[in-house]
Amino acid sequence: MAKYIEDEYEEERPRKKSSSGSKSGRKPSGKSSQSGRSSGGKSSGGKGSGSGKKGSGRKKKARKQRRRIIIFIVEIIVLVIAVVVLYSVLTATKGGKMEIKEDDIIINDTVQQEEEATMKGYRNIALFGVDSTTGALTKNTRSDSIMIASINQDTGECKLVSVYRDTYLNLSNDSYNKCNAAYAKGGPEMAINMLNMNLDMNITDFVTVGFAGLTDTIDALGGVYIDVDDNEKNHLNNYQICMAENLHRDYTPVSSAGYQLLNGLQATGYCRVRYGGGDDFRRAERQREVIQAVADQAKKASVASLTEIANSVFEETYTSLDLSEIIEMLGDVGKYYISDTAGFPREENRATGTIGSKGSCVVPVSLEENVKWLHQYLFNDYDYEPSATVKTCSEQIYSDTNGYLK
Repeated sequence: MAKYIEDEYEEERPRKKSSSGSKSGRKPSGKSSQSGRSSGGKSSGGKGSGSGKKGSGRKKKARKQRRRIIIFIVEIIVLVIAVVVLYSVLTATKGGKMEIKEDDIIINDTVQQEEEATMKGYRNIALFGVDSTTGALTKNTRSDSIMIASINQDTGECKLVSVYRDTYLNLSNDSYNKCNAAYAKGGPEMAINMLNMNLDMNITDFVTVGFAGLTDTIDALGGVYIDVDDNEKNHLNNYQICMAENLHRDYTPVSSAGYQLLNGLQATGYCRVRYGGGDDFRRAERQREVIQAVADQAKKASVASLTEIANSVFEETYTSLDLSEIIEMLGDVGKYYISDTAGFPREENRATGTIGSKGSCVVPVSLEENVKWLHQYLFNDYDYEPSATVKTCSEQIYSDTNGYLK
């Protein structure tokens, strides 16, 4: 099980709570499918389990819930491709399945209470798009795109939240920097811990994806419909030129503004535009626009087509999820939907500035207030009280950045 940390800091990193009560009593929302997973992998809930028919009634219920979750994962893997902003084709590092050791995942202690209350019934998954010219998916590369997909397992509703890559946060080791440095330093585990610690989340699964499959994925879906502004068109085409050289293929310039069908290369270029106003905030919004557009197209695709796409995409992902289970559940993918998207920190409670040697950062003016908003947005919890860990991080961020902000 994931370790819970007490709401208290030590010199180097937060203490991990080791009491048996924390481990034995926890039933994370959306994790019933993995309730038997230990630090060495799945021991009771996953395929290939040697536990036989013990507790068959409980397992059937857990498996049924897992089926509902995994159905949407196919769509997530297809959709998350659209948020990736890379600069070359991933060729050096192969992706695939990674077993997450849950004892290495930090979850703030008081989040356990929320899992049995307002967060109950939700599955939260981290989505990373890495910025690498060498194809590294595991670590030593910053995560250019960071998203949280929060899935309401009862209704099929999904909300996507972009965590801006330059946000000044605790990297999960009591050092503070741009949050995309967490993936570079410690791979997906450290990046997940960064999200959990700063945002009071309970994430234990992730998908990391590269640029190689983006164009073909969108093309396989027949393209996506996007409303291109006139001031975006030239930048979109410039990015196409760069990507076409890396992919060794031709490209078709977007000749006019307006709502139109974009092919894979054009849509990828649109995801990468950060000029023309809005900077990285607008770029993250463009990425979410493309995700929504891909979702719309995915609803129209056949199970056979989605299966083919999932197989292709999986080879260029690094994830804690099983492809075999994803493929098995494709039949009901249409029941899940993206209802809304947002960015963190929220506009009303963020600032930008050069924070000493850390460079230009997005600063949550009050991390505590931003976390209150996030739990209201994702889980409809209007009375959420952030953990002591979040409050400590919030105070440190204010201390580190206040002198640099106007």
